[in-house]
Formats: sequence, structure tokens, C-alpha cells
Amino acid sequence: MVNDILYTIALTQMNGIGPATARRMCSQAGNATVVMENHRNLRDVIPDASDQLVALMADTKEAMEKAERELEFMEGKRVKCLTYQDSNYPQRLLECDDAPLALYFCGEADLNASKVISMVGTRRCTTYGKDMCRRLVEEMKELMPDVLIVSGLAYGIDVCCHRESLKMGLPTVGVLAHGLDTLYPRIHRATAVEMVKNGGLLTEYPSQTKMDKGLFVQRNRIVAGMCDATIVVESAEKGGSLITANLAHGYEREVLAVPGRVTDEMSKGCNRIIQNDMAHSIRNAEDIARLMGWNTEVKKEAKQGELFVQLTAEQQKVIDCMRGQEPMTTNQIMAITGQAFSEVSVVLFELENMRLVEFAGGGRYVLKG
Repeated sequence: MVNDILYTIALTQMNGIGPATARRMCSQAGNATVVMENHRNLRDVIPDASDQLVALMADTKEAMEKAERELEFMEGKRVKCLTYQDSNYPQRLLECDDAPLALYFCGEADLNASKVISMVGTRRCTTYGKDMCRRLVEEMKELMPDVLIVSGLAYGIDVCCHRESLKMGLPTVGVLAHGLDTLYPRIHRATAVEMVKNGGLLTEYPSQTKMDKGLFVQRNRIVAGMCDATIVVESAEKGGSLITANLAHGYEREVLAVPGRVTDEMSKGCNRIIQNDMAHSIRNAEDIARLMGWNTEVKKEAKQGELFVQLTAEQQKVIDCMRGQEPMTTNQIMAITGQAFSEVSVVLFELENMRLVEFAGGGRYVLKG
């Protein structure tokens, strides 16, 4: 077992060989041990290996030395190496072609919990974004106490999600863009220490990895890939959280977003991915559970007074346009009613809450009954 971990780490340290190529090699040969032990006669175990791959695998000395140093570091720091063949490796992540061959983990969280949600957003979050983090986490604690919350331990929304999870006693994992011998940003060290006790820190990068902007983008694929769904809490028109959302969408995971006012700069990204039908609008944890098809014990019964509702003119216009129609998208409703996106979104929220409209999947809505 130790030898296989050593060889797996070494394979990840071979220059020019990325995660997807390494996974294919191990799949063909059987495991990393076979690959590394046959590096001089690679075509014996990987018959179709290209000339370039054969050349890259010719010298493994430096990679093996790095792997040996990493094992020494792990032993002194309570770090676990989860290889792709380890049952504790995030199994959802293995569905992604570019999943890392190995992950380094410090913590106690179950990375294969029954419900795993990533929460991401802007580093320049507003009071609204922080409030939505708090509300969503508090409600998830009530509705789905078995959920694991994942984020990137960055400034803003990320660390807010981690801290709110810790307050509510929910396990939370931070995916890092560097090795476990350091922490960025350092100001989040106290939070990170608490996360190791109830959650953990996860990375694909060994110790002594130099800080690089590109690594932060690469780690987003792990945030997206190890989860059932990604929630964008707050985002400007551009940002790392939208990269994570795009990755999640590409992995065919659900993308959820908290809408905001159309005039708010820090909500433009969320509003755009909702309008483009890339993300579902959510207001609360009930929306999350419903969209994910997760059964929850808390169910709200309609009050007697809700049986007879008084619709506003805007609500009635949407109801009339949807009557007798197949499920409709927000854009179709906008075209027929002449209402703006922000108006239609708010009205649909209200009608869903009144149990008059329901989400039909694929960004479409349909009248109930």
C-alpha cells in the first residue's frame, strides 16, 4: 500500500504528464506501481504509448525523490494521501476526466457524504452576500444536517460559507491551491484549524508547491467535481466563482445561484447565469432540496388562508401567459408578458411560494394543477 502511494505521488510529479494522461496510463497498466516500475519499457504495459510519453517517462529519479520527501512530510503532519483507488477518495470526482491521481487531505470529513454542496462567490462580497450565506447554511442545517459544504477558503463568500458552517456544526472542506505546508491567505489560519476538526483541508498539490495564479483556477475543478451541486452565492460579471460554475455545468452537475437586483454589480454574474438558463434560481434551502430531489423531513403545509390568494397584476399576467402552455422558460415568459427579467424572476419566486407554479427542470416552469 505504501509503495503504491509512493509511486502514485511520483507519477503526479512527472513533468509533462497531466491528470488525464496519468489516469489513462494507470487504467491501462493496472495501477501507478506497474507504470513506474516499467518506466524504461513502458510499451510492455502500455502498448500504444506515444514516443513523447516514452521520452517523458524515461527518467523518474527526480519524481521519486519528490515522492519520498512528500511521504516524510505527511507522516509528521497527519496528512493522508488519497489515491484514485482509495475508497475515501471523492468518488464523485472520479466521474471527471481530469480528476487528480492523488489528493492530500488533512481532516476527518466524509468526502463521500450523501449530500455534498459547494458554495462559492466573489471575494468582494456585500452584506447581502454574507446574509445569504448565513441563511442558506442555517436552513441547510435544519433541512439536511448530513450535508458537507465545500469551498475554496478564499476571501469573501468562500470563508463566510466555511465560518457559517462551523457555527452551525456542519462539516466543511476547503480546497486549496497549494500544498498543506502553508496556507493562503494566512489571515484564515484560525478558521482552517477549526475546519480540520470538523471538515478538513484538501489539495492536489504536494508540499513546497510554489504559489501560482493558475493553480487557483485549476483547483476550481475539484470544488466543482467533488460535489452534487455548486451554489454561486454572489458574483460580479466576471470572477473565479463563475469559472467554477462553468466547470460544474460541464461536469453535468447542478448549478444554483442566488439572484440579486439588476443594478447590483456583485449580483450581475448570478443574474446572468440564471437568465442564460445555466443556473437555477434559489431563495432558500427548500429550493436546494427540491431542485436536487432530496427528501427532507421538514415540510411546510399550506395554511388555510393560502387557499384563496389575491394575485397582483404582474402575477396574474404571468399566470395568464402560462395557462394551457407546455413548461416555459423565463425568456419565453418575458417575451409574452413584456416584463423585465428581474420582474419575471421575482414573480416566479412568489408564485412558487404560493404553490401555483413549479419548476419543471431545464430552466422551465409550469402551472400546478
